[in-house]
Amino acid sequence: MSQTQHHADHHVFTRFSNAVSGAAGRPITFITAVVAILVWAVSGPIFRFSETWQLVVNTGTTIITFLMVFVLQNSQNRDGAAIQAKLDELIRVSSGTNRLIGAEHLTEQELQHIRDVIDSAAKREDQRRREQQHQ
Repeated sequence: MSQTQHHADHHVFTRFSNAVSGAAGRPITFITAVVAILVWAVSGPIFRFSETWQLVVNTGTTIITFLMVFVLQNSQNRDGAAIQAKLDELIRVSSGTNRLIGAEHLTEQELQHIRDVIDSAAKREDQRRREQQHQ
């Protein structure tokens, strides 16, 4: 597969993922799902609660759930990466240290150490400000 085709495939999936994620979060989508389940439940006596009747909803919900996991994860991954890029840019242009750029790639232990250092610095700064207010 060429680089151009690979990029085009990602673009199509990104647009699809955005559209599905947006639609999945709307109230009308929830209402539609509830109505579909109610129609299925009401049709139970008509189909004598057969195995096929049960299989229809089980198969449908399983397929939709399986596919939605990937679509929503893709959307969440992109959202997280976009937020991270924005935060990295804010850190880069601020007067603060750049050591936190790329922190999302650290281990849990490394992140905890950084959190501890930042918490200690924040407490020291709070204490310094309180002392300045009392002077």
